[in-house]
Amino acid sequence: MGGVSSSESRLGGLAAGALVGVAIGDHTVAFAVEGRATILVDIADAPALFAATETAVSPRWVWWSNRTAYQVIEWGVRPARCWDLAAAHRLIFGGWRSEPDQIWARLHNLDVATIPRRLPVDLFSQALDVGDLDEPVGPDGHLRPEWVEGDWSESSVRVASWAETAQAMQQLQAHHIDGLGHGPQVRSTVLSESAADLLCAELEIDGLPIDVVAAESIIAGFVGPRPRDAAEAAAELQRRDHEVLQHLPPGTTFDLRSPDQVKSLLRRVGIEVPDTRAWRLEGLRDAHPIVEPLLAWRRAERVLTTFGYAWLDEHVGSDGRLRGSWSGSDGAAGRMTASAGLHNMPAELRPAVAAESGHAFVRADLGQIEPRILAAVSGDAKLAAATQADDMYAPVAEQLRVERDIAKVAVLGAMYGQTTGKGAEALRGLEREYPVAMGYLANADRSAQGSNDLRTYGGRLVRMSTTNTNEVSDRDARSRAAARGRYGRNAMVQGAAAEFFKTWAVLMRARSHDLDARIVLCLHDELLVHVPEDRASQAAELLDRCLQEAAHRWAPKRRDGVQPVRFVSDTSVIHAWSEAKG
Repeated sequence: MGGVSSSESRLGGLAAGALVGVAIGDHTVAFAVEGRATILVDIADAPALFAATETAVSPRWVWWSNRTAYQVIEWGVRPARCWDLAAAHRLIFGGWRSEPDQIWARLHNLDVATIPRRLPVDLFSQALDVGDLDEPVGPDGHLRPEWVEGDWSESSVRVASWAETAQAMQQLQAHHIDGLGHGPQVRSTVLSESAADLLCAELEIDGLPIDVVAAESIIAGFVGPRPRDAAEAAAELQRRDHEVLQHLPPGTTFDLRSPDQVKSLLRRVGIEVPDTRAWRLEGLRDAHPIVEPLLAWRRAERVLTTFGYAWLDEHVGSDGRLRGSWSGSDGAAGRMTASAGLHNMPAELRPAVAAESGHAFVRADLGQIEPRILAAVSGDAKLAAATQADDMYAPVAEQLRVERDIAKVAVLGAMYGQTTGKGAEALRGLEREYPVAMGYLANADRSAQGSNDLRTYGGRLVRMSTTNTNEVSDRDARSRAAARGRYGRNAMVQGAAAEFFKTWAVLMRARSHDLDARIVLCLHDELLVHVPEDRASQAAELLDRCLQEAAHRWAPKRRDGVQPVRFVSDTSVIHAWSEAKG
């Protein structure tokens, strides 16, 4: 350890981009720089020091997770750069578990199954050799569970040690990355993934603008006005049920919230279905007059139970912002995820997602991202040439001599492992015309079937190995292997697409400060940016420039004479999310 200094409340002499470990305790904040004394400051003085250092040298802050970033952003400071240990861990080692004890164990080659758990203090646990409780590491070599659960935050000495341990973990992660086959690319991805987790903290704090009056009006159109009490709520439920049940003989009742009873209801009117999924009922609209009101009932029920008045009350603040928790990686393909309905809001509610007065949204959606990613990561020059078109399926269709829709089905089927259906014959054409891209997918498929872990272009580990040694039939074993193969080939494309999307998003985050623009939603391949109305056109142009910069930074370098993959987006300036095309 470099020692502790509390007398000097400055972080002077740092080079731009210097790595600084940070830990925010209950009363003190620690800043750890390799080879220097760790600086401790009172938590009341930390925001000013943090802001001054950020402005002066813009270091790369090192922290265990973006929960630290969240606290810093709440202080009013927007860090430019960081190394997020949890984000790096998920990329390097795969999966979604990224607590400090997991990070420590993996980097020290300790069995994660032996990670200790906190035990109640009793006669027996007191007899154990627990060592120095002011040290983060126990006698077993693991991080102490008490520290992992937050006990480090109680004293200044422990806060300093926690910051120093974070700084040391960054060094170990960087060393581990250097040992990988394509370390430089992995390191670059760690930085963009860390910035994406910074963005996630900002998304949680900033929220998504919602016109609450418009939202309540939309909800009322489905489920009626907001009930004043439980009796009104029950009466409204009964009214909506009656809209469906009135098409049956008088006195007939079914519980519309039970799939089995809905199947019985449909059987009563002569409709036999294996399940009651919405897409199946959509095709039966003309079979009986009860189907249309049943579909309307289902839409209203979803709004009531998931996106109704209770949803607004729970997740929309007094400032008219919808907030949920965000994660920079789902742990598998690496996509960003969000709660509170941010990622599955019904289209009917999108008119309520409206820019604030004097502001607009800039919305951009990546076009045909997965096949373009496939062209990039596989290095297929012929498929890369097809990406020069706004609609890359058109030149592919021409090459295969099939209709454009069939070419699209074939390309998507190849990435998802679909080998039957109307795209099957065209798929054979893909293998003939684009052997490099198809070979890339086939190699991933074979590796996954053999339970071999995969790494995306950006370096994310996709775990395919299994510890299940239970005996299964040959048929089941082949079925499981085939499923792994389909998953593996798709994860290689989806994972790389998620990495590319986040590179684009964090570049926009970094470049848009002067425009007072804030990203307020990341949805799969779509960005929604809130910006003052008089700067919206500039923000739209910047989004497109950031896309090209992302392509230049992220996409593999090609040999002379081979066209780089072209990435495109549908970008527009709108005032409500519902105005966006598609």
